[in-house]
Amino acid sequence: MRESSFGLYRPPCRRRLLHWRRLVHGYRRDAGAPPSHAGLVIEITGTAQREAWDRGVLPPVEKVRPGLWSIPVPIPDNPLRYVLVYALELDSGVAIVDAGWNTDDAWESLCGGLAEAGGSISDVRAVLVTHIHPDHYGLAGRVRETSGAWIALHPEDAAMLQGRYVDVDDLLGRMCSLLEDAGVPEVKLPDLNMASMMIRSQVTMAEPDVLLEDGHEVDLPGWDLKCIWTPGHSPGHVCFASESRRLLMSGDHVLPRITPNIGVHTQQFPNPLGDFLESLLKVHDLPVDEVLPAHEYRFAGLGARIDEIITHHADRLAAIERLLAKSPGATAWELALGLSWSRPWEQIPDFMQRAAVGETLAHIVLLENHQRVRREGSMPARFHLASDER
Repeated sequence: MRESSFGLYRPPCRRRLLHWRRLVHGYRRDAGAPPSHAGLVIEITGTAQREAWDRGVLPPVEKVRPGLWSIPVPIPDNPLRYVLVYALELDSGVAIVDAGWNTDDAWESLCGGLAEAGGSISDVRAVLVTHIHPDHYGLAGRVRETSGAWIALHPEDAAMLQGRYVDVDDLLGRMCSLLEDAGVPEVKLPDLNMASMMIRSQVTMAEPDVLLEDGHEVDLPGWDLKCIWTPGHSPGHVCFASESRRLLMSGDHVLPRITPNIGVHTQQFPNPLGDFLESLLKVHDLPVDEVLPAHEYRFAGLGARIDEIITHHADRLAAIERLLAKSPGATAWELALGLSWSRPWEQIPDFMQRAAVGETLAHIVLLENHQRVRREGSMPARFHLASDER
């Protein structure tokens, strides 16, 4: 397939591409202007989920549509709190979209939610995994061991399983080099490099039985689910759309309140933010009435939320250019320290600091691809505005 200028393999139509360019290249560049974010322009349809979110508790198990249930599965020690597993009733059992972390609490919640929906874990016939992060993929193997269900995953994520969860020495070596090149201080390097290893125990390693290809109908009798490949958050992230029910199960691709981490990683495509932005455009105009995300709460207004997410990243690109105007030659680590985050940097755990550095790099890479930033040297690489004289 031909690669587009932004990094995704199937370019969107011209109107969508111009829409993306207008938003991102029209971002505010005046050095003193702070990022501005409009208020949410979506309609919250999961009102019980939103109320539970505001109270800091798990939302209830809900019958979202006839034959479709939402089951919250807790995530330990994580601000996201839970992943929303969707259970789809079949004539001969049930299929689930995502599975949750491999912890006893998560397993009990999944089993309890299925029981509340009138079934059991032994009724699960299929596990459709949106991507291989542990809160989505972690329990898939345990479900298969119990029920005999088949597991489905996109090939790009399936290809990463062994390197991420089994034979990790090469991954750790390459990630250490990436973090060193990003300018992570020597004293922080070991902790950030090893930060993701603690969650390996939250995954039951399981190779998929079915590979989900872009545009293919998922083989679930009674359901018209189409797989939509949406790389960005992970190389093999997918969403599932139902034309007849006018809904999108968006995984982590489109969330109602926050944006997913889009970061440079040794298992990522070279330009993950470019991929993500084009993946947003890919689903922007889908004829859906409701979005069923993997976190937070259900909502309506897919296109408007996507426009808001794109504008957020445009603000982030502008903020990095302003930082480079003040501090030419900064490293990715130094730029990450200069950006605003949801909490003070010193309160951010190592794993999330690593994610923040990767996200900062993703924005830098996009700016490089559009000749707005240039890179000099390595170990660490330093960045300058392209307009600066060498």
